[in-house]
Amino acid sequence: MADAASRLTTLAEELIGGPLPVRLRAWDGSEAGPAGAPVLIVRDRRALRRMIWKPGELGLARAWVAGELDVEGDLYEVLDRISGLLWERPEDHRSRLTAARDSVRDPKLRAAARALLRLAGPLPPPPPPAEEMRGRRGHSHSRRRDKQAISHHYDVGNDFYEIVLGPSMVYSCAYWTEDGTLEDAQRDKLDLIARKLDLKEGDRLLDVGCGWGSMALHAAREYGARVVGVTLSREQAAYARKRVADEGLTDLVEIRVQDYRDVADGPYDAISSIGMAEHVGAVKYREYADTLYGLLKPGGRLLNHQISRRPEPDEEAYEVDPFIDAYVFPDGELAPMGRTLSTLEDAGFEVRDVEALREHYALTLRRWVANLEREWDRAVRLTSPGRARIWRLYMAASAVSFERNRIGVNQFLAVKTPLSGKSGTALRPRVWNEKTA
Repeated sequence: MADAASRLTTLAEELIGGPLPVRLRAWDGSEAGPAGAPVLIVRDRRALRRMIWKPGELGLARAWVAGELDVEGDLYEVLDRISGLLWERPEDHRSRLTAARDSVRDPKLRAAARALLRLAGPLPPPPPPAEEMRGRRGHSHSRRRDKQAISHHYDVGNDFYEIVLGPSMVYSCAYWTEDGTLEDAQRDKLDLIARKLDLKEGDRLLDVGCGWGSMALHAAREYGARVVGVTLSREQAAYARKRVADEGLTDLVEIRVQDYRDVADGPYDAISSIGMAEHVGAVKYREYADTLYGLLKPGGRLLNHQISRRPEPDEEAYEVDPFIDAYVFPDGELAPMGRTLSTLEDAGFEVRDVEALREHYALTLRRWVANLEREWDRAVRLTSPGRARIWRLYMAASAVSFERNRIGVNQFLAVKTPLSGKSGTALRPRVWNEKTA
């Protein structure tokens, strides 16, 4: 009888309809597949049961989080090769796997499915790893459910995020030069946003989804702005408040645990929303835009920094990535750039500038992965092996997606232009990219 790796490779190639792009090492130590390729390690046959019952990304993700799948070699290369199966022919790939699971009429697929079941063993699929999001309460994007989703992602320990993000504690795309450090690039990103918002001493800034307070601190320290930062994460708020106090900026910065929809002390001169709108959801995005428009004074500016996805041929068929939804950003949704721009305009904003930073986010994510890998043992102690594996996979896979133009990230500068038509925007807006003296 053939060894486990050879049998698994043969069955996998029958199911996906083509050669495997990686080498396989099975639980019995056997190997099969293209020589010299990076190795996908199947440590336990339980991984097969997960993938049989949840074909596609979720089954793979559960096996990865549980430690039943691993990689030897370049993780980015493995992810790029595997994701190519899903992106280059997604309908063919997914339909084959689903057909095999459901025992459809194709005799070859039925035979391969039965053989895979025998190889996987007779037991039912193991329960999902403990890190998977469960028990969502309330309607999608209700205040209650949004708070639960935000807590799942952000309330995993500030010490863990310090490892990943570094001293800047900025959890969004940095703004890179050729030879800068991560801290330099994050500072430059915050300053770019401050300049686009034309912040001046005494201006009121609302920072929506303020995270650990980095934008609020930068705006107050460097520009003398009076800042209100809002977040749904109590751990983030506590961390941000301590930073504010340590820097002696409590007279300029207030950090609240508050839903942005409940902010009622406008008008503000400017609003920054950095990596927050992805949590809003398509059904609530117009409400988000309307709310921020209403909180600005006439002539006020919004800087919306947001990840985008490629448009789907059939937008009604768009589905949230199952791994991201279950383990990383529950209920998070990405929209095409054009839809975001149109919704901001529908709310009354004049969109004055859009800047794409796709390659910048790929560089940022690779630095975060390197930070995590450098302090892997400590990260595991602070959270769990599964949580650390989630973040490594999610950040590395996201880097590949940005590099391959599967997703992007954009800054929208939108103005609540008054009836006079005077937006106050520079005639040559690209001067924002150069620090003024």
